[in-house]
Amino acid sequence: MTRRRTERPTLADVAALCGVSTITVSRWFREPQRVAPEASERIRAAVEQLNYVPNLTAGGLASARSRVVAMVVPNISGPIFAPTLQALSDGLAEHGLQLLLASSYFSMEAEERAVRAFLGWNPAALVLTSRFHTPATERLIAGAAQPVIETWDLDPTRPAFQVGFSHRQVGRDAARYLLDRGHRKIGFVHNSAAGDLSAQERYAGYAEVMQAAGLAPWGHTPTAADPMQAGAQALEALLARKRQRPEALIFANDNLACGAILAGQRLGLRLPQDLAIFGFGDYAFADKLLPSLSTIRPPAREMGRAAVDIVVRLQAGETDVARVVELRCEVVARESA
Repeated sequence: MTRRRTERPTLADVAALCGVSTITVSRWFREPQRVAPEASERIRAAVEQLNYVPNLTAGGLASARSRVVAMVVPNISGPIFAPTLQALSDGLAEHGLQLLLASSYFSMEAEERAVRAFLGWNPAALVLTSRFHTPATERLIAGAAQPVIETWDLDPTRPAFQVGFSHRQVGRDAARYLLDRGHRKIGFVHNSAAGDLSAQERYAGYAEVMQAAGLAPWGHTPTAADPMQAGAQALEALLARKRQRPEALIFANDNLACGAILAGQRLGLRLPQDLAIFGFGDYAFADKLLPSLSTIRPPAREMGRAAVDIVVRLQAGETDVARVVELRCEVVARESA
């Protein structure tokens, strides 16, 4: 088969080369598990030989259903979202779907731009991180023809599908953990990224428990952009206080807490005897620090899998898909608190 250099091979070319129908080739891209293994291997070989790339835009227009699932996350480079992204990508690939990502870096305006662009491509579904959006994004969600799934948060009253947990409950759990260990002067260190509203929800849960115990909640926001540097900066600033010197600190995420542990070691602090440190996220390094980091583990992979389940079942035309999937976080007790 000879083609001009500028001509792309077509679906019909693939079908002719491997001796199956165009419908079978199309099904192999959309639902590979429904194609017989022997035919599947011939199609794979033909696709590789022809260097065939499916025209997803044309396919989406022809079937009124794209094979792409779009997701906006606050930070692609952050380790906390990685397990969710991997579980979502792996699960979608098993059903012939592709994950498309954009990062907002905790900016609701950047998220709005990404949502508007993604919806213009008619994705099979739109996955968002958290429930905090601009009014324009809320209108886009409400009017979207595609299913919208909000992850990493939980609000059953919202119109979108919900897959996640209560950040306010995370704050409560962290505060109770430290109170149960006898600490009373407990502070909260916010994320230096101003748009992390989920961390502010965790602060609200912490404050609720502190007030119920007759104690005053208080927070500190570092200014350093780098999270580990911000954690170190917060620790040094709080230890310099003559009044309200903390006995324990809850950090908005494990990166901040790690920076504080390393700074504490440089200052000669005994952790947790001089100061207890508690994080959120259970990052891969949390159990490798010295002392190992006490933290809260979110159901990161479970959220990705649950989102895939919703997308696949909706694509199959099922009507009894649950709109709310509530998951729980786990307190992980280690050496730092």
